[in-house]
Amino acid sequence: MSFDVTPQSMSFATPLPLRSGTAIADYALAYETYGTLNADRSNAVLVCHALNASHHVAGQYAGQPKSQGWWDNMIGPGKSVDTDRFFVIGINNLGSCFGSTGPMHTNPATGRPWGADFPVVTVEDWVDAQARLLDALGIDTLAAVMGGSLGGMQALSWTLQYPERVRHAAVIASAPNLNAENIAFNEVARRAIVTDPDFHGGHFYDHGVVPKRGLTIARMIGHITYLSDDVMNAKFGRQLREGMQVRYTTHDVEFQIESYLRHQGDKFSEYFDANTYLLITRALDYFDPAAAYGGSLRAAFERAMAKFLLVSFTTDWRFSPARSREIVKALLDNRRSVSYAEIDAPHGHDAFLLDDTRYLGIVRAWFDGIAKELQ
Repeated sequence: MSFDVTPQSMSFATPLPLRSGTAIADYALAYETYGTLNADRSNAVLVCHALNASHHVAGQYAGQPKSQGWWDNMIGPGKSVDTDRFFVIGINNLGSCFGSTGPMHTNPATGRPWGADFPVVTVEDWVDAQARLLDALGIDTLAAVMGGSLGGMQALSWTLQYPERVRHAAVIASAPNLNAENIAFNEVARRAIVTDPDFHGGHFYDHGVVPKRGLTIARMIGHITYLSDDVMNAKFGRQLREGMQVRYTTHDVEFQIESYLRHQGDKFSEYFDANTYLLITRALDYFDPAAAYGGSLRAAFERAMAKFLLVSFTTDWRFSPARSREIVKALLDNRRSVSYAEIDAPHGHDAFLLDDTRYLGIVRAWFDGIAKELQ
């Protein structure tokens, strides 16, 4: 059963220094909270979102059917992350298109939309921005930070940037950096967008158009990487669309998988911002905490003080279990407390969003332990 929630926004006038060497001032962050912050402010859990998600982590908007948050099966009263015990915070990343300041918003220096002039942001920049919002809420220390995929990278970065502020970290279906194949997929998706005639160098807002074709292709590419081969074969196989015969054509949509991907791409192009897609995929590419330590993940995690939970899924080839095991080894080499679960699930990368009783049970048990520590 879901519950009603209300989005909030917080504005910041003080410039936020960015890893690129620039800064951004007068920005706002959209966020939501669930549950109640306890008297000593020790039960806060920050949930970091992935590429096309937002601060709307759980619950639903009153009067809006099918508006459940993207992790509503995980977070809420009596759920794995129990909002009867924890105060959960979801924050929309800077540069997104779901309420926080991003390329679609007005650049105060020009009076026009930022567009391609919006500064490049990194995972570390997002964490710094999140820390400022938590400061404003009066939360010095997090009981836990958690996230899946790109959200998991943010959770990792929290333990390195603010080790004294994080007691536990749940890193799900994630990686310590992107391999060359992942960067390649991101680049192909970006090229689909920037070569769309309606992109106009990122200033398409001024032309009253949207590079829908590029966004559609980018989403189709991404969606293929989120699913496993097993799932695609089981769901679609080589089935043709209903009532269709082979037409011996090079451009018609004949197979069900083609129709499905086009539908997903078209839907995505209606609500997601092209410049935001470029920003977020580049942030994924740049994340590499070991880079400052000669590539040594062990050295990078010497700073971490949190207790960790890592979860991976066997058919996730975008963020494979081997990448999670790299993190586990680095943490164990530093004698940190680590729990690790590798779940045999057929759903590919999307498994971290789905209902798997083993997965949800592991997270529930881990948070039960955190709740006991708070008593």
